[in-house]
Amino acid sequence: MRCRECGYRSVRWLGRCPGCGEWHTFVEEETGVRAARRGTPAGDPPRPLTEVAGAEETRLTSGIAEVDRVLGGGFVPGSVVLLGGDPGIGKSTLLLQAAVRVAGAVGRVLYVSGEESALQVRLRAERLRAVHPALYLAPETDIERVEKHILELKPVIAVVDSIQAVSLDGLAAVPGSLGQVRECTVRLTRLAKNTGIPVLLVGHVTKEGVLAGPRTMEHMVDTVLYLEGDRHHAYRILRGVKNRFGSTNEIGVFEMDSAGLREVENPSRLFLSSGSVPVSGSVIVSCVEGTRPLLVEIQALVSTTGYGNPRRLTAGVDTNRVILMAAVLEKRVGMLLSGQDIYVNAVGGVRISEPAADLGIALALASSFRDRPVPAGTVVVGEVGLTGELRPVPQLGKRLREAAKLGFDRAVLPAGGANEPGGEGLRLLAAGSVAEVLDLVLTK
Repeated sequence: MRCRECGYRSVRWLGRCPGCGEWHTFVEEETGVRAARRGTPAGDPPRPLTEVAGAEETRLTSGIAEVDRVLGGGFVPGSVVLLGGDPGIGKSTLLLQAAVRVAGAVGRVLYVSGEESALQVRLRAERLRAVHPALYLAPETDIERVEKHILELKPVIAVVDSIQAVSLDGLAAVPGSLGQVRECTVRLTRLAKNTGIPVLLVGHVTKEGVLAGPRTMEHMVDTVLYLEGDRHHAYRILRGVKNRFGSTNEIGVFEMDSAGLREVENPSRLFLSSGSVPVSGSVIVSCVEGTRPLLVEIQALVSTTGYGNPRRLTAGVDTNRVILMAAVLEKRVGMLLSGQDIYVNAVGGVRISEPAADLGIALALASSFRDRPVPAGTVVVGEVGLTGELRPVPQLGKRLREAAKLGFDRAVLPAGGANEPGGEGLRLLAAGSVAEVLDLVLTK
């Protein structure tokens, strides 16, 4: 037996390692014939990187364009993908839909269900129209039998739902514990690398919304995806937070209905309100997530506080950015917001993190405070500095083209961007500071 943390060896299993003091870290160490039987490759001697033979990248598409976008083009052979999200958000639904499409287009897919019976999976598959003879189901919780099924079936993709449900019998720890999760993830990762079969894992999350275990699995796998959204709303966002084979800024947008998760072709329309009458506190911002431009509506409500300490509540935007914009407006424009309650929300459940939304947040706060609406058909973009100046943002042309495509007729942007290609069909209003923007945009 060997401790996974410090390497301490023992002839028998120990609950607590005498070397590092950690609990449930001893695992069976395989050597000689047993290691060879499991396909563990022999170590290669060091050699110059220039002598390592390159290979043309080949990816296996999932059949779902939004999933492929977040993955960077599809599944890489031998990769391990971890999908996390709140209970009931649609993780199993999404993977089952992807599994049946791969099975129908490429070949055999193995779906290991550790939490549901075969009948339960069959009923859900019928509801999702995800029944195919090349989709194999294995209700199994023993990791050794899962490895055996993968080696015998040789599927093009293997799905394990979930990693907390499978366990190793020889490890004296309950399923779902740190030791079990770590050991099972290591074994599946090693199997994926040795066979070239992509492995998809479903991971539970804690109350704080991060992957359980604590974040141990994220360091072991190649790609980590989160499925975000509210179970009481229909829209879901697939976001990549780690990807060794692609960008981590891409998002995929889905709508949940009775037939499962459906791709949203134009997410910008999703994040915009349907009302045609301008109201105070509502501003349209042009954002970019990876390579995708998105128009998002930011709503702000500023009202006199009834308590000694004004409240600052946000949803979908960074609270610190909102506090920063309120301070800039108070110092550089003269708005007395220190005695006001401030509420800011990004419509549609999207989360905005880039600084290009600063101007939209500031304009929404000013519009609500003065109770003056922003004219219809206006989109804004720009980063705001501490002195109140507007700074340029990247990919401005892509943002403007998306706004023009959706019917907007004017855009407010930092000075110097008036000649940016992509603004054809838009009336471009360039400004150097937040104060200039308020004079240009807010109606009298």
